[in-house]
Amino acid sequence: MAIQLFKLAIDAATTTDVDINPEIIRYFYLLEEVDRTDDTLVIPATKFVDDAGDIMTGNLTTAVADNGYYMLFINGVLQQSSLYTVSGDGSQVTVTDAETIPVQVPITLIVTNFAPISDSDTTVTT
Repeated sequence: MAIQLFKLAIDAATTTDVDINPEIIRYFYLLEEVDRTDDTLVIPATKFVDDAGDIMTGNLTTAVADNGYYMLFINGVLQQSSLYTVSGDGSQVTVTDAETIPVQVPITLIVTNFAPISDSDTTVTT
């Protein structure tokens, strides 16, 4: 009898379900001249209102590193991320090149974080 390699025969099927679970929070602010110094606008978190129209009493929700992001709209126009920063603790938003933004223009900050959940099921048949 010749030498022969014997292998274990296995057949498996895996299905994976993923729920993205985005959490989207919107904050609104109308530009006040007092918050602008030269070409920099610094908006304290307590000057924003939330979707319900309630004035913020604490810090803004921050984007989770590698699992969230910000979008800033000035007068309805999405801004490049290099033009603004949100402080690490959410206490303020800083906008650069802000000298030409008119007073009372609406500024909207959108914070999106994801809390993904996945579930895999593997069925092995031999």
